[in-house]
Amino acid sequence: MDRAAMTKRDVLEHMLLDESIEPTDLPLSLLEDITNNFSENWEIGRGGFAVVYKGVLVNGIVAIKKMSHTHMHEKKFHQEIECLMKLKHGNVVRFLGYCADTQGKMESYNGKLVMADVQQRLLCFEYLPKGSLHDHLTSTII
Repeated sequence: MDRAAMTKRDVLEHMLLDESIEPTDLPLSLLEDITNNFSENWEIGRGGFAVVYKGVLVNGIVAIKKMSHTHMHEKKFHQEIECLMKLKHGNVVRFLGYCADTQGKMESYNGKLVMADVQQRLLCFEYLPKGSLHDHLTSTII
């Protein structure tokens, strides 16, 4: 992990202790590191558009939502981040940051090697350890 990612790790650690710190951009290398390279063993949820992983820090745990459909229009992704950054409420999970990474990768296409842009779109939230929203909504009230 590079120096910039280490600095962002420190910022993320402080965010868990200080709710006044605003959400920030997070490097892919940091998110890979704290999720054990998006290990299946660290998966905590899955849906039609994303997989959620546990991210382990010194001060606690965060939830990293890795978008499955990275071909989402950039404008929509930016709008989602803008809305999440404005949203602050005691009953809503806290948004900590985002990653919008694009890397060129050589791929075979029609028998030729071409450079393809591979996008990674991730969101980072505080982690709530008491199960999923689905479990709470569908549990039987006695």
